[in-house]
Amino acid sequence: MATGLAEHFDSVLCLMIVIPFFPTTTVPGMVPEGELIQEARGFAELHLAKCQAALLARGVKSSSSVEVGNDVVGNIMVVVEREHIDIVVISTNGISGWHPLVFGSIAEKVVKLVQCPVLLLRSAKPESNVKTPSGRASEWL
Repeated sequence: MATGLAEHFDSVLCLMIVIPFFPTTTVPGMVPEGELIQEARGFAELHLAKCQAALLARGVKSSSSVEVGNDVVGNIMVVVEREHIDIVVISTNGISGWHPLVFGSIAEKVVKLVQCPVLLLRSAKPESNVKTPSGRASEWL
């Protein structure tokens, strides 16, 4: 959806990944969190580079940002302000149950707090025609 909008309006997409930050630990025999964050950052940068290459092949300009922090929404808001973002395109994963009721979803917080328009997309549902071992169609696996 974001790619289509960027193509239509000749816009630049800003791709973003937030890596959770963990306090540094000094417990002997454990992998320091700093190394885990660096590894995650490298993986995120590689993933974003692949996305940017695919976008460039379609003629869409893009930039990317890998942020580290425990406040995902806060990180999104910082990037929106820093990069002068005109619209945020975000998907919701449709988590239900007690967690989003107590803590709220990231998408919901973005909608409430970000000062620019937000396009909220629903993530794709699992295929409903998948056969279970019993041979019946099942909506959830």
